Amino acid sequence: MENILFLAHSEADGTLSTAALEALGAAVELKQALNGTLAVALYGAQIQSAADSISACGAQRFLAVCGEEFATARHATDAAACEALVRASGATIIIAAASSRNSRVMGALAHRVRGCVDTHVTDVTASSGAPVVTRWFYRQRIEGSLTRTQRPWILLLDPGVCSAWQGTPGSITPELIDVPISDSLRRTSVRGTVTPPADQQTIRPDAKLLFVAGAGWTKKQKDGQTHVPEAEAIILDFLRNSKASLGGSKSLVDLSGENQSTLRFMSHLNQVGQTGATPRHPKGLSACCHGEEPHTVGWRFIGERRAINLDPNCGWARGKADVLYVADAFEVMSKVNALLAAM
Repeated sequence: MENILFLAHSEADGTLSTAALEALGAAVELKQALNGTLAVALYGAQIQSAADSISACGAQRFLAVCGEEFATARHATDAAACEALVRASGATIIIAAASSRNSRVMGALAHRVRGCVDTHVTDVTASSGAPVVTRWFYRQRIEGSLTRTQRPWILLLDPGVCSAWQGTPGSITPELIDVPISDSLRRTSVRGTVTPPADQQTIRPDAKLLFVAGAGWTKKQKDGQTHVPEAEAIILDFLRNSKASLGGSKSLVDLSGENQSTLRFMSHLNQVGQTGATPRHPKGLSACCHGEEPHTVGWRFIGERRAINLDPNCGWARGKADVLYVADAFEVMSKVNALLAAM
């Protein structure tokens, strides 16, 4: 019988993220499919609110490591907390959301407990009484299914691939696991975090819309001149008004390395495509991008895809977009901004 452990860190406000609730949903379904047991393990500064919010998930045990030492992401303390939780639970399968904080320590956790880890997991099912994992390989261009006999088996579930667990909050008293903090664990100190103001943040994973800009924004327009400052203003106004997340094609983000005019707020962190991110927003809008295959690879999980391009024969018109607007992106987006500002 498999002992399944849902492992998660609490957010700054003591709650669980949507991605964590999705991982919990997958853990609950796997427990039912395998007729196994389920335990919950939480770590962070405050875990009581998180534990109460999922008290009705059907877990037999609730374990926790909490304290100010675990308030922020730090490899030494996070790895120690996760190791203590896994050992205390006796889990054979650990399911966690692929957050940056979890992803940073799961390799070390697998080594410490002599287990194995798989990332980019998109589905967890059961076949013939054994767990079967579906995951992506080669930058999410090849999908494969596998099972393993080695235990513990750690699974990092990609966000947006499962339904988030839902239930009525209650009250639960987790078992507190003591993790001694030695001087060696304090060698790295967290001095604080620096984040841009909310209105300057361009990457928003939870946004309903992904706006992807192509290199056409920096090219010569119909008057024979480039209008990069105007393009920057139009795009930033749209992001501010729509609360969309910003993506970029490889050709656009590479311009800065070629000493060409580019959008100052665009970096490789925004890159979407074969060598960039593969986001999962409900809707996507591309402008000034020709819809080449390497770029559209990153759009495979976007629910509804639309594009703006002056070329009616671009890649978007060949089945890669649900709707193609043959128009000037500068003019269209300026009008959209005016409408959004008036709302």
